[in-house]
Amino acid sequence: MKIGVISDTHGLLRPEIAPALAGVEQILHLGDVGKASILKDLEKIAPVTAIRGNVDRDGPCSKLPETEVALIEGRYIYMLHDLKTLHLDPAAAKFAAVLSGHTHVPNFHRKKGVLYFNPGSCGPRRFELPVTVGLLTVNANGELEAKIVPLAKV
Repeated sequence: MKIGVISDTHGLLRPEIAPALAGVEQILHLGDVGKASILKDLEKIAPVTAIRGNVDRDGPCSKLPETEVALIEGRYIYMLHDLKTLHLDPAAAKFAAVLSGHTHVPNFHRKKGVLYFNPGSCGPRRFELPVTVGLLTVNANGELEAKIVPLAKV
């Protein structure tokens, strides 16, 4: 199973996103959506689970949950916008991964067996940070693997 992971669109759905997410079975949006139309457009690619971020204060995006739990092939994935607001121990809660955005900095690492994954930002460029999306897959050993996908030069 291949899952698209995106964050911080800030109202901009770049045309490079659709090809980057081709073949995904689900999309997880980690907040700062910006416009509800973004989610409708992403639904044309795959079903979307989305949370709100700090810029989603008004309109339909303000009604998105702050956090969400996704079940991916028997593994629980915790979604929140800002990792600094994490108020639980993901390992003790038996989460396989914690997905977050907010910083616009793509990265992933493991801690106590839990994958922490920030796909970066695919919205308006911020400073000199790359414009990226993420892919989450389950490997042959049943482990979650994260991949950061740079979008074409923008």
